[in-house]
Amino acid sequence: QVQLVESGGGLVQVGGSLRLACAASGPIFSGYSMGWFRQAPGKEREFVAGFRWLSGITDYAGSVKGRFTISRDNPKNTVYLQMSSLKPEDTAVYYCASTMRLSTNWGTSGMDYWGKGTLVTVSS
Repeated sequence: QVQLVESGGGLVQVGGSLRLACAASGPIFSGYSMGWFRQAPGKEREFVAGFRWLSGITDYAGSVKGRFTISRDNPKNTVYLQMSSLKPEDTAVYYCASTMRLSTNWGTSGMDYWGKGTLVTVSS
């Protein structure tokens, strides 16, 4: 059983930066593709960024490309999301998720494990 625990959320001003962390426990962390998703009030959960374990390729949603960076530290079983140039529309609960599937299109239904989320609020 994989457990994911997010941290690092908080209140930040427009243009500021935050780094989220997702600590994973369970077997073969390096064998999981790890993704960050977010859900704003009244909206569906959406993909933000992901790291594919098989290829090492990172994917980003168009809305965050160039501003957010996903990285992982396998020895620490942790994946990070560095967020910069934050905008009010980035306000959401951010979730970490993982899957062992060989391929994923980062749909929420294709993720096997989820954290409980951490709230990011960008104020203007």
